[in-house]
Formats: sequence, structure tokens, C-alpha cells
Amino acid sequence: MDLSPAELRLLIAVESTGSFTAAGREVGLSQSAVSHAVRESERRVGAVLFERGRKGARPTPAGERALVHARQILRQLELLRSEARGAAAGSITGPVRIAAFRTAAAHLLPPVLDRLTTRFPGLRPQVLVVPELGRGTAGEVADGRADLAIATLDDNAELPGLRHGELFTEPYLLVHPAGHANPRTLPLLDWPENCSSYTRHWWATQDWLPPRRLDVADDSVVLSMVAQGIGIAILPKLTLLTPPPGVEIVDLGPDRPTRRLVHVTTAAARHSLAVRELIRELRAPASIS
Repeated sequence: MDLSPAELRLLIAVESTGSFTAAGREVGLSQSAVSHAVRESERRVGAVLFERGRKGARPTPAGERALVHARQILRQLELLRSEARGAAAGSITGPVRIAAFRTAAAHLLPPVLDRLTTRFPGLRPQVLVVPELGRGTAGEVADGRADLAIATLDDNAELPGLRHGELFTEPYLLVHPAGHANPRTLPLLDWPENCSSYTRHWWATQDWLPPRRLDVADDSVVLSMVAQGIGIAILPKLTLLTPPPGVEIVDLGPDRPTRRLVHVTTAAARHSLAVRELIRELRAPASIS
């Protein structure tokens, strides 16, 4: 027999709280009732979904896959209700979940979401800021936690099971303290998310870059440190849309490194009216100028 939406929500509650007892408090059931319900779900699925121990409950590999589908199924049920109500009212309503790395969330999304919610006042964007490391923002879509991600993607990279579309390619620029007599004597500032394979290749061929390098938390910290005269940096254009006083920005010429930005969805999510309108706004010229 199929699992009910309530049973799927219970599995997600166990995952998010880390224990049957805490999950029970969240959904209003006793610990024994939660334990029984999870065992029954495991029997129907045909696999053990959680490891039980003194430290609580953790998803098994089978549980991790089941939870991905649970989140996606519940989201589709939510979309069924919100899009049906929106169609009846001639609008788009309900939440739309977006995963974005910091600079996209700070500089790209605000005007996009302003235009979108002006057109559809009943729409409720939810933005999750995720470092573009490892599986990054696309991983949030793959795991059913986001409807759409704004991600960076190397030219030869693949996203199994997901759909992506081009947004734009942005250049990297040199930024250094304004008025510094010889900025190339300063250390090069970098951050963990700056991991494009093309960027790394470009750096390796630039013998003028300073050999000393300082790694800091993120690109906003890099920019702040440049403004304080601590170093120089190679930063993407999005980071430099609103530069602080005290920095100078220099174009790196026709061979400069670039970063490719894409939107990422699942096959099911891309049919959502909210996601389609969000993509339309992301692709609008005003979004990428």
C-alpha cells in the first residue's frame, strides 16, 4: 500500500528532528506511536529507513532516497492545491522555494522577486542561501528542498536527474585598493566558493598575480578586505555591483575568466506556473544588466 501524506510528513519530521520523541512532539504523537508508524512505513516500502540508536534516529541510505521522494511528493501535492486555487482566481499563489548562493540572493533576486510579486501578490517566495560548494544549490533541488536553484556550472558539468537552463555568463574583474602605489605587491584574496575550473586554469597562467594568498570566508569579506587595503582579488561582476568606497575595479581584457550562471529545476518543478514565471523574470534583460 502507498504511504499517506501524513506518513510522509512524519518521516520528514523524524529526519529534521533527529529522534522519534522530538518528531512526536512536532506532529502531536507519542514516541511509541511514531515508532510504530515508522515501522509500518518501512514494512510497506520494504527497507529500513532509519538507524535507531542512543543518539536518536538517522536516515539509512534507503531512507535518504525515500525522504527525497517524500519531499517531492508533498511539494507536488502542495502545488496541486495552490495552482488550482490560483487558476480559479486567475493568478499564481502559494510558496515558491528558491536556493541561491549569497551574491545571487543579494544582488540578482531582489529586483526579480519584486517584479514577480508585483505581478502575483499571492505568491510567497522563500529564499534559501546555500554556499556554492559540493552539491551546492542544485543539491537542494535534487533533495526536494527547493523548486529552483540559481547555480554556477562549468561548461562540461552535468546534473543527473535535473534540468537546467542558461541565465547569463558574467566576467571576473580585478579589484584593488584605490590609490595604492603598487597593488600587485599585496596578497591575493580568495574564498572557498571561487572554484570554477576555468577560473583556476586562468589563475595558473597569470604570472603577474602575487604568490601570497589569503583565504577568507566569502566574497563579501574579500571585498571588504580589499577596501581596507589588505589585498587584491579577482571577483565576479555580481559581487561588484555595489562596491564599497576605497576600491578600484579593473577589466581583465578579452581573455578574462568568466562564470556561467544557470537555473536548475526538476522535470516536475519546471511545469509549475510559479517556477516558469520566475525563470521568465530571471531571464529578463533588467535582471542581468
